[in-house]
Amino acid sequence: MASFTNRGKYLLMDWGFRGATRPTNFYVALVTSATAPTVDINTLSELTEIANGNGYTTGGYQLNPNSTDFDTLTEDDTDDEAELYIKDVTWTASGGNLPASGNGARYAVLLTDEGTVGNRQVICWWDLSSDRTVSSGQDLTLQNLGLLAQEAA
Repeated sequence: MASFTNRGKYLLMDWGFRGATRPTNFYVALVTSATAPTVDINTLSELTEIANGNGYTTGGYQLNPNSTDFDTLTEDDTDDEAELYIKDVTWTASGGNLPASGNGARYAVLLTDEGTVGNRQVICWWDLSSDRTVSSGQDLTLQNLGLLAQEAA
């Protein structure tokens, strides 16, 4: 499950209860282990995105706010929680390794859609457990990126 940034919590409250305009799109970007995401991260510029090229585009994979891209939403009254899952996100390495250079992807981050990629706000992140690099012709697929809303004790 995702770990939310404080900025992400703020944005969800602002969109849901105050009627602020939500982003037209969201993005899942890949970042290295150079700086690990924390609850205090606000924007993508505070992290190190993997290198552009060979199947990866700076700014990440675009998601639309709909039931196709955010494809599973469940309410669990037994465990007092709700879960939302993002559809599988895949990048195919083409013309060389993905990432094109530098360290592999260690984290995936969910972002807002500001025009300047570095200014995109980090809502939450997922730890991929190790640096990920794929060879040309291979896929890097993120499955079951989940967001969990749970009753605090």
